[in-house]
Amino acid sequence: MNSRLRLFCVGLTLFLFVSIVAAQDAKHEAQLRTVHGLITDKSETAIASGVVFLKNTRSNVVRSYISDDAGNYRFSGLDPNADYEIHAEKDGVTSATRTVSSFDGKKDLTLNLKIDKKKS
Repeated sequence: MNSRLRLFCVGLTLFLFVSIVAAQDAKHEAQLRTVHGLITDKSETAIASGVVFLKNTRSNVVRSYISDDAGNYRFSGLDPNADYEIHAEKDGVTSATRTVSSFDGKKDLTLNLKIDKKKS
């Protein structure tokens, strides 16, 4: 009987440990951010195949995304504790650089980018 009780306690402890770790992973994943939007030109026409650059200002890692046929782009899995700079380019023309701040608590951000000036 004593060995059954020990086995039960070990099993219960292991179950609780695994449950806590899984809950922490789910909590961390739920806090990740997404930035998405639409790339347009001066006349508000959607830009297909525009390149969007997203730079983590803490690590200087740059990710890129090519907009779909409707001009949409999306970056997921972003660190909520980092700031980002984002801009779009197409055929030598660029958008203004926008900032995604770590102080903005939103998990899902929409940033539309207008390509309207020559790249310098």
